[in-house]
Amino acid sequence: MASILDVAEYFLSKVDLEAGENMTHLKLQKLCYYAQAWHLAIHDTPLFDEKFQAWAHGPVSPTLYKKYADYKWQPIEIPEYPEYDLSPGQMEFLDDIWNVYGIYDAKYLERLTHQEDPWLNARGNLPEGAYCTNVIDEEDMKRYYREMTED
Repeated sequence: MASILDVAEYFLSKVDLEAGENMTHLKLQKLCYYAQAWHLAIHDTPLFDEKFQAWAHGPVSPTLYKKYADYKWQPIEIPEYPEYDLSPGQMEFLDDIWNVYGIYDAKYLERLTHQEDPWLNARGNLPEGAYCTNVIDEEDMKRYYREMTED
C-alpha cells in the first residue's frame, strides 16, 4: 500500500514549472482525494491508509494538511529530487488521475467535489462554509465513483 505523502510527492513531481504550472495545497488535496476515490472504485481497495474529512473547501486529509499547511494558499515548493516509494502500477494509475484532474485549477476541483455525493453526504445538512471534520465514507466513495464508470 502506498502512503498519501508518497502520492502527494508524485503529483508534485508532475508539475511543469517551465510551463508556468504550480501546485497549491488545495489542489494537491483534491488530487489525492480523487486518487483514493478512483482506486476504491476500480480496484476495490484503498490506495493508501488515510481518511478524508469533509472540510468546507472539499475533502481534506489531515495528514496532508499538516505536511503542507505552512504554504496556505501559496504554491508548494516543487522538490528538485522528489522521493516517493510507489510501484510502476501505482505510478501508472496516478498518471491517469493526473491526466484527468491535473489540468484543472484548485477552485474548479473544489467546486467539483462540492457537487459529488461522498462529500455532500459526509457534510449532511451543514450550511456552506461551516466547519466540519466528518470522515467521508470510503464505501460512499467506492459506490459513487464506480457508478460513474458504469454510465
